[in-house]
Amino acid sequence: MSEDPGASLVVSAPHNEFNREFLTPDALNFLTLLVSTFSARRDALLEARHERQSRFDAGENPDFLPETAHIRADPSWRVVEPVPDLMDRRVEITGPTDRKMVINALNSGAYCFMADFEDSNTPTWENMIEGQANLRDAIRRTIRFVSEEGKRYALNNQTATLIVRTRGWHLDERHVTYEGRPIPAALFDFGLYFFHNAKILLQRGSGPYFYLPKLQSHLEARLWNDIFVLAEDALGVPQSSIRATVLIETLPAAFEAEEILYELRDHSAGLNCGRWDYLFSYLKTLKTRSNVILPDRAQVTMTVPFMRAYALHVVRVCHKRGAHAMGGMAAYIPIRTDPVANAVALERVRADKLREVTDGHDGTWVAHPGLVPVALEVFNEHMPGPNQISRVFDRPAPAAAELIAPSTGTITWGGLVGNIKVGVRYLESWLRGLGCVPLYNLMEDAATAEICRTQVWQWLYHGATLDDGRSITTEVFNTAFEQAMDEIASEVGEDKLKTGKFDRATTLFQELVTQEDFEEFLTLRAYDELEG
Repeated sequence: MSEDPGASLVVSAPHNEFNREFLTPDALNFLTLLVSTFSARRDALLEARHERQSRFDAGENPDFLPETAHIRADPSWRVVEPVPDLMDRRVEITGPTDRKMVINALNSGAYCFMADFEDSNTPTWENMIEGQANLRDAIRRTIRFVSEEGKRYALNNQTATLIVRTRGWHLDERHVTYEGRPIPAALFDFGLYFFHNAKILLQRGSGPYFYLPKLQSHLEARLWNDIFVLAEDALGVPQSSIRATVLIETLPAAFEAEEILYELRDHSAGLNCGRWDYLFSYLKTLKTRSNVILPDRAQVTMTVPFMRAYALHVVRVCHKRGAHAMGGMAAYIPIRTDPVANAVALERVRADKLREVTDGHDGTWVAHPGLVPVALEVFNEHMPGPNQISRVFDRPAPAAAELIAPSTGTITWGGLVGNIKVGVRYLESWLRGLGCVPLYNLMEDAATAEICRTQVWQWLYHGATLDDGRSITTEVFNTAFEQAMDEIASEVGEDKLKTGKFDRATTLFQELVTQEDFEEFLTLRAYDELEG
C-alpha cells in the first residue's frame, strides 16, 4: 500500500484489513502536519541526548540544571486540575493492545488501563495498526473477541479509563516515511489515536489521555506540549483536552522532573515512577564508571538508597505542583501451580504497594488482573480519598549524589545465568511479535530485558567480580551462556530451540553484551529483524 496525500508522506506497509480504515487521506494529512512541523525538533533533541551522554561517559555527573532553578524556586505555578475520570487512579493495569488483553484489562477492576504501544508491544505493522483498531472499538464499545476454545469476551458495563502509551522519541515507524525518512513512531501512535478518537472520547465525558515514555529533558516535554496545542487546534477540540502522564524512567529526567511538569502544566496528568526503565537508564547513563556496578537485579529493589531517593523525589515534586504521583509496576504474576510460592509473591506485592501508598503515591501499576484486588485492598485501606495530592511533603530535594549513589550487594553466578536466560528468551518472543512475556513468575517487557543485557555488558566491560571471587571474563561469560542455553533447552524443548527465533535471539544477545560500544536500545537492533 502506498499513498501520498500531497506532502511527501508515503505509507509502504504490508496488507492489513485496517489499513484503509485508519490511513485515510484526512488522517494522513493530519500526520503530515505533525511530522512536517515537529520531526526536525525531535531529531535535534535526540542529538542533544547523545551529546550529553558523551559528557556522562567522560565523567560529568548528572545534576539539577542551574538555568531552570527559577522554575523550581517559583511557588506560584501548578498543573491544571485533574479531569473527573483521572481524579482517582489508585490502581492501573498495563499491557499490550491485542484484542483479548484490551478487553480483560478494561474489565479487570482497575481504575485505569494503560494500553501500551511501547515496551510491552513488538512494533510489527500488524501489532501497531490492529492495536489502533482494538482501541477504537473499545472506545465505541463494539470490541468483541472469541477464543479458539469458543470463549467469548466483551466489555462490562463499567470499565477502566483508557490511557495510551506511545512509543518513545528514539523509535521510528519505518512503514511511513516523510521526504524519504521514517517518521517518529511517537507521532504515528499519537496522531492516529488522537485523530480517530479524540472527539468521541470527549463526547462520552472522557478524553484523549496519554503516557509519555523515556523523556530525558524538559525540552522533550516542551515538544510534546507544542504537539498537543497544535493537534487540539487542528481538530477543533478545546485546549487542555489532552492529558499526559510522563514516566520518570530515565536518570536525566529525574533531575528535570519539576521542569517537565512545568512544560506540560496545561496538559499534565502527573508523573509516574517507571522503575524498571529507570534502573536500566541508571545503568546505561553511568555505564563507564567502575564504582557504579550494580549487583544482581533482584537485589536492586525500591528500598535501596538511590531508588528510594528517586521515588520520594517524584512524590514531593508532584504534590508540590498539584499533580498525581503514580507508583511503579508490580511485575509478579499469580503462580497458580504453587500455592506457597503464590502466597509469597502476593505478599511481596502487598509490601511494595504499602510502601508506595504510605510514601504518598496516588496510585500504582500492576501487570496482571490477578494483582488488581491486592493493590486495591492496600490503597483502599490507606488512601480513603481519590488521591493524596493534598499531602504536600516538606522534604528537601535530594542532593544529586543521592540519585546516583551506587547500590551495594553481590553478583552471583545465578544472577549472571538468569540475566542471560531472561534476555535470550525475551528477545526470542519479541522477534515473534510478543512484547510482553511471562518468564520465571514475572511479567517481563523490554525494560527488564534491557536491565539484563545492560548488566551483563557492564559486568564484562569492567571485569566485575562474582561472589565466588572470579572475574567476569569472556571465558566466564561463555560458560554461563552455555549453561543458560542448556537450561532454556530443558525448559522449552530442543525442538522449539530449532523452530523458533532462538538462533537469531542468541546471536543478537551475544553481540549486544560483548561488543565494546554499548547499544543504546536493544529494540533498535531487534527492529531490523522484524520485517526481514
